[in-house]
Amino acid sequence: MIKDFILPDIGEGVVECELVEWLVKEGDTVVEDQPIADVMTDKALVQIPAPFAGVVTKLYYAKGDIAKVHAPLYAVQIEGAVEIAGEESATEPAATTAKVTESVAATTANTSSSSSVSIEEFLLPDIGEGIVECELVEWLVSEGDWVEEDQPIADVMTDKALVQIPAIKAGKIAKLHYRKGQLAKVHAPLFAIEVEQTASAPAATNTDTVSNAAPTAQIVNAEPARQGKALASPAVRRMARSLDIDLSQVPGTGKHGRVYKEDITRFQQGASNVSAPSTTQVKEAQATQASQTQVPTLTVTQRADTIEPIRGVKAVMARMMVESVSSIPHFTYCEEFDLTDLVALRESMKVKYSSDEVKLTMMPFFMKSMSLALSQFPVMNSQVNADCTELTYKARHNIGMAVDSKVGLLVPNIKDVQDKSILEVAAEITRLTQAARSGRVAPADLKDGTISISNIGALGGTVATPIINKPEVAIVALGKLQTLPRFNAKGEVEARQIMQVSWSGDHRVIDGGTIARFCNLWKQYLEQPQEMLLAMR
Repeated sequence: MIKDFILPDIGEGVVECELVEWLVKEGDTVVEDQPIADVMTDKALVQIPAPFAGVVTKLYYAKGDIAKVHAPLYAVQIEGAVEIAGEESATEPAATTAKVTESVAATTANTSSSSSVSIEEFLLPDIGEGIVECELVEWLVSEGDWVEEDQPIADVMTDKALVQIPAIKAGKIAKLHYRKGQLAKVHAPLFAIEVEQTASAPAATNTDTVSNAAPTAQIVNAEPARQGKALASPAVRRMARSLDIDLSQVPGTGKHGRVYKEDITRFQQGASNVSAPSTTQVKEAQATQASQTQVPTLTVTQRADTIEPIRGVKAVMARMMVESVSSIPHFTYCEEFDLTDLVALRESMKVKYSSDEVKLTMMPFFMKSMSLALSQFPVMNSQVNADCTELTYKARHNIGMAVDSKVGLLVPNIKDVQDKSILEVAAEITRLTQAARSGRVAPADLKDGTISISNIGALGGTVATPIINKPEVAIVALGKLQTLPRFNAKGEVEARQIMQVSWSGDHRVIDGGTIARFCNLWKQYLEQPQEMLLAMR
């Protein structure tokens, strides 16, 4: 039996995702839990596994297309599945069909069609983040009922809301797997549906039949374009908008008239051919212009603007940054750190403690010393509620670091820095940096951050005004490490390793004095590493 794999919910509020890469191709045999595709949501890169073994018969999307949640992602031939064959339809044409048109009758007479009914299981999709089961509140259909696509089938209750489950395709309800009041499991069959599949195969045709079929095809193609709302994916709609094309004027070649990108391309090429002047007209116009004036003409190359949709991680970052600056009163505090002694300490330890799993950079020292300072200033590790009536002091020091990945800006965080050694922090930083740069950060690594560090110095910056990663109350930007002249205690000029740091704080919670005192303690730990060692527990 050929079964469609329905793309499940892959994140709260996620309704579509971009198909980044197929990890299989049509005809491949897959096993249960084998990775099938990489898809990009507006939060992270997600790998889709196979829920059952079989042979991949069709991939419904091309690389770069937008896939819809709760829509088929690919089709698979399930081994050992039972298919219920229906009766073969009669090969002789009906009398009424013969009366409609002679050409249609001739074609129908030489065509054999067969229909079959297959029973498919509808798997209950993810209906909320962290939800693994729900209560069956009410069946809206009964066994034996015929249902249409998108018709409501059942009401289920999660621990958050009442959710209505729709049918993903038309058919007859074969079995309801749960009774009212029972708990239904996510990713388990909710009901079975009989889906009718019809396949037509042309029989041997004579020359007369072919000649009769040709005018019929011309008549069909001559019909006016569809009017009204077009059926198309978000990616196709964006393409049409960028080309200033009315989708309702584009003939769709997909099921139910769905418009694909290829349809838009053909429509655009057809419009260009109609509106473009002939070669003879162009030459005549050029000759007339040349005879009227002797002024040489310059050839101007037309350059078209490039339109790129903002989606995925970039779209999330844009939305979060706007929300942060519009709801949090930011203020900035800058300081200069002399890291000469810390640089020397790190250089002396780097060769011994660095490996493929651990890169002993400066960041582990920054995070561990920050955690020590947070113990003395817990308000820097707090979070405020939406209406600013409650302040929550976070017990865990989950320090985030901004990473410029190939999919956009990601801010994974190292959990429980207060309980980790510098080497353990370094190992976590190495793991998360590699994951972020490949776009494969686990959702858990992006959640529950309490304070953030942005290392703009890695790209050459010195001073910045970072935007707070809401709901946190502070973020710091590290400038590049520079060798600059400074006076020592004896008044002598010497070369020192200097770094500028720039803080942004939530002025509803933190005042200038608090952030200055916190920064001074953090600075002390970094400028005098022995003080950091004494403060460790």
